[in-house]
Amino acid sequence: MSGPNDLQALLDEAWRHLTRGVADSRSPARYPTFATVAPDGIPEARTVALRGASRSQSLLEVHTDIATSKVNALQHNPKAAFHVWVPRALLQIRITTCVDIQTGTDIDQQWDRIPEGSRVSYGTQPTPGTPISDVYAYDKPSERDRFAVLRCTVLTIDLVHLGERHRRAEFRHENEWAGTWLAP
Repeated sequence: MSGPNDLQALLDEAWRHLTRGVADSRSPARYPTFATVAPDGIPEARTVALRGASRSQSLLEVHTDIATSKVNALQHNPKAAFHVWVPRALLQIRITTCVDIQTGTDIDQQWDRIPEGSRVSYGTQPTPGTPISDVYAYDKPSERDRFAVLRCTVLTIDLVHLGERHRRAEFRHENEWAGTWLAP
């Protein structure tokens, strides 16, 4: 863990965890909680797989089926939040983002990298969230036109380290990630 007064080292550590989450399926950052607000104002949270993390571009990437409730929510309000708990580091990472929903030929490269067996995540019939007659009354065909990439531009990062004395810091894109200590 970084020195207790080093804001940038704390931010560096958070980005290391996020980047590792993309590459390592055992990393706690691989499966963050992703929260949106439904059109009726109800918050919705779900676990997603982190597919990209670029500190230099301030971007996180998630793949999804275009027919999911998260996409519907993002079409009404493009703001979303990520939450990651890293137990060994005693670090909570909360991130707010503005999401761009990408489809079509712009995301051919991402689709091409998805293993054939994983492509069934995009195209569930009936669409995700539809009531069904019994537990397995659905099909999972692979449908390329249902694949979408959520490009999440990072707006803020709120970090809480639960050490002997808790530390909390907030970093904002608009302040060029300078960072401010907050009461934990």
